[in-house]
Amino acid sequence: MTKFTVNGNPVHYKMPPETPLLWALRDASNLTGTKFGCGAGLCGACTVHVDGKPQRSCQVAIGTIEGSFVTTIEGLSDDRSHPVQQAWIAEQVPQCGYCQSGMIMAVAALLKENHRPSDADIDAAITNICRCGTYPRIRKAIHRAAQGHVDSGVPSPETTLAEAARIAPTLKSR
Repeated sequence: MTKFTVNGNPVHYKMPPETPLLWALRDASNLTGTKFGCGAGLCGACTVHVDGKPQRSCQVAIGTIEGSFVTTIEGLSDDRSHPVQQAWIAEQVPQCGYCQSGMIMAVAALLKENHRPSDADIDAAITNICRCGTYPRIRKAIHRAAQGHVDSGVPSPETTLAEAARIAPTLKSR
């Protein structure tokens, strides 16, 4: 039996230790926000955090993470209040949305380590694939989230005021 913590809850999987974390999360824990993409660790649709680091869950055997802490998209926030999720919504990033949970998890990990990433930093750290090609919106959302102090989970007052100023003219036209 493999034991670790998922989204703050202890889990005990009665699965072979070589079972990919992706399938333990989806099949045994019914956490379906983590998506199967390529199964080879290339696309990033299955990205989760293992002990705070982004991992392609299709490539992580559950037996190798005994005692670890896993965070899935469901555990990032229960109400979409994480700054990366808020930036994704504000910038209308998703098109089909399939890759987005893995992308958001990769970006959340990047911003936890690097509060103000350059475009080169983003290119180096975010290797997830978006089949719809929303990369310009993704980059814009990453920069927006970085302005919101992702490490604290609370947008800065400057971001909030700037957002209000941006939205106000559109409200008048409704």
